[in-house]
Amino acid sequence: MAFAAFSSSKPKGFSKPTKSGKVAIALLAPGLAYLGVFFLTPLIALIMVSLQAPDPDGFIGDYVAAFEFNNYFVVVSDYFPQMMRSFGYALAATVLALVISYPLAYFIGVKARPYPLLQKLMLTLVIAPFFISFLLRTLAWKQIFSNESWIVTTLQQLGLLESDQYVVGTPFMVIFGLTYNFIPFMTLPLYTSLERLDTRYLEAGSDLYASPSKVFRKVTIPLSMPGIISGTLLTFIPIAGDYINASGDFLGSSSTAMIGNVIESNYLISNDYPAASALSVLLMGAILILVAGYVKKSGTEDLL
Repeated sequence: MAFAAFSSSKPKGFSKPTKSGKVAIALLAPGLAYLGVFFLTPLIALIMVSLQAPDPDGFIGDYVAAFEFNNYFVVVSDYFPQMMRSFGYALAATVLALVISYPLAYFIGVKARPYPLLQKLMLTLVIAPFFISFLLRTLAWKQIFSNESWIVTTLQQLGLLESDQYVVGTPFMVIFGLTYNFIPFMTLPLYTSLERLDTRYLEAGSDLYASPSKVFRKVTIPLSMPGIISGTLLTFIPIAGDYINASGDFLGSSSTAMIGNVIESNYLISNDYPAASALSVLLMGAILILVAGYVKKSGTEDLL
């Protein structure tokens, strides 16, 4: 009897998967397989390439598998200014996009709520740039602010620019292009958050004799914080790795090169694949650390 009771008992912590658990595993399997094939595999390959060393018996540009961790120290030493410039431009463009997008999203999501047609029209105008090529939009701004354009010549005539000063190729132009191209990434999350805002909270604040500015600071901003966090992340991350706007062929110059331009140059021109891969891994790691710290500091750990 005792032996039978002992043999029939199941160890604690071990149980067969339930039917719902098996269904959940089956539903997760395609997504996990996709991540394994199209994310983990390229990531591992990128890390392995970043550790390669020059082939002593090969030609220039030939590399062999190795564990050359010194590649990371070399690229940091060589391209530290470009890395700092990338994050500086990304921070400036993200802040500008937030300042521009918040009033726009507030108007669409709150003020235009009683007018559905106006709301839909403004949303269409926000996403309309996506229907045009990213490259064409950037080239259009280069043409608008070209050295012979009426904008630049007028600024020179007014004395705001010297006769030998121009706009294209400056940090201002690069940040302007980054802000413009990524504003929809900021506006749409803000709109989504503000569109769900219960305006009765705003009315309650006014009924309690709070000034409009205080209602905005104490009620509107905290309630729209998820949209602010999402918008800033969706804007900052792609800007930090952008290589179009800062390129000398578009809005930038050699003095405004970002880390994306350096990676492109090492991959396609210099054929220095370990350096380009090491820079890519460092950029990814830096962004992950910054994003994790930002989300934790803002008190929205659930976004991780």
